[in-house]
This record gives sequence, C-alpha cells and structure tokens, in this order.
Amino acid sequence: MKRLAGKTALITGAARGLGAAMARRFAEEGARVIVNDLSLDAARATARSLGGEGVAANVADSNAVAAMFRDVARITDRLDILVNNAGIGGLEGRNDVDQRVNELVERAAAAARGEKVLGPLAILEVTDADWRKMQSVHVDGTFFCSREAIRIMGPQMSGSIVNLGSIMGTFGRGGGTAYCTAKAAILGFTRALAHEVADRNIRVNAIAPGWIATDMTAPLKPFFPLLTAQTPMGRIGEPDDIAWAAVYLASAESDWMTGQVISPNGGWHMSQ
Repeated sequence: MKRLAGKTALITGAARGLGAAMARRFAEEGARVIVNDLSLDAARATARSLGGEGVAANVADSNAVAAMFRDVARITDRLDILVNNAGIGGLEGRNDVDQRVNELVERAAAAARGEKVLGPLAILEVTDADWRKMQSVHVDGTFFCSREAIRIMGPQMSGSIVNLGSIMGTFGRGGGTAYCTAKAAILGFTRALAHEVADRNIRVNAIAPGWIATDMTAPLKPFFPLLTAQTPMGRIGEPDDIAWAAVYLASAESDWMTGQVISPNGGWHMSQ
C-alpha cells in the first residue's frame, strides 16, 4: 500500500538485525531509507540493496552524530522519520558467554524443579566502563540523534521519531541491570520529548520488543526453549514482528499517537 511513500527515514544501527529488517520494510512501503552503522561499508551494502544511502557514525559520540547529520543534509533536504535502533546487548567481546548462558539454563531448570537457587550478584561484575558504555550507546545515542533530527523536523513542523526500548525496560530482569536501566531511560525520554515537540506536529513513540531472534540474542539460544515455553504465543519473535510495528508508528496510521510504548512480545510480559 506504500504507507511511507514520499517519506525519508534514517535508521541507526541498521546494517543488520532489527535495523535492517525495519529498513527493508520501510523501503517496501515507499520510504527513501538512509542506513546508519558504525561501518560505512556495511551501511552502504545494506542501503544499496534497498535503493537507499548509507552513513556511518558512532551514535554515542555527539560530534560523530552531528557530522552524520551533515551527511544526511547533503543527501536530502528533509527528514520525516528517525528510528533510534542502534544498541548493544552487553555480551559483545566476552569469552565466557557460553558458560554464563549454560549456568542460566541450569538455574532455570533447578527452579522449575522447585529447588531454591541463589542467583549470582551480577551487578558486582559490572565495571564502570561496562555501565558507561551501555548508557552511552543507548541513552546518549538516542538523545544525540533525536536532538539533531529535531533541528530538521522542527522547521518542517512534522516528523516521527521511533525509539527502541525493550521489554527489559518495562519489566526488568536480574543479571542485566545496565541494559534494563538504559532501556527504561529511553522510555522516559520518549515521553518527555513527545510532550516537548507535540505542538510542532512531531510524534515520538517507542517500541519495547520482547525476545527476538537476532545476531545480538544468538548467544542466548540455549535459553530459547524456556523463553518459548513462557510465551503464550509459543514462539520467539522475528525481526519483522518489530519492523511492522515501526512501520505503523512511522506512518499516518498512527497520527494521533505520541508518547506511547508498544511492546510486541507474544504475551511474554503478562506470563511473568
């Protein structure tokens, strides 16, 4: 139906995973897509397959974000949609991921048998650098990109910003305090910014995905059977489950929606 015909969209962290799925659906719906990633080559490769353009920036660096938006201004004279998708899970680069996941599965199995199991005090393993990086990529990145987008959308008197939160930001879960905190902060930022820019016809909403099968969650695959069993709809989510939600929030179909959080999660949240 080409629900995004004539629109220009910038999607961060979109060379693969959820971002790439959103970029693909946006392009299919008629949008001109600008793909951001840390790697310019990766961004351009994904964008090229969609007839779009690629730009590079570390969204946690305000100077890099400002430079990226100068590139965006050279590509287009307007920006209708910003999707703040870039993020990290916190397991990147660790050499003990398999061990940690196996321990998680074993504790879950013991708990299912009715055994009392003390979980680890994972917060004690979170270094200052771990904490700061998680907040920088998610919270700072969302703020920096939104601030630059508003410089364009404000004079236009229109726009839609979609922020990627997480079910972990609405529900919370031990073992992921840094991630849960960052995602919860994004939801608060979404509501505050939505108030601030509503009079300029700029909408700001968030998606809080449940458990989705992506490269980022791949290390947790041994835990997927338990998560599937906890999910009333009986499956782990796919990237398109989030991509279509993003299309809705970016389109005119959601013109009276701002400051809201929608959470495609197969019912996992209500089963906890």
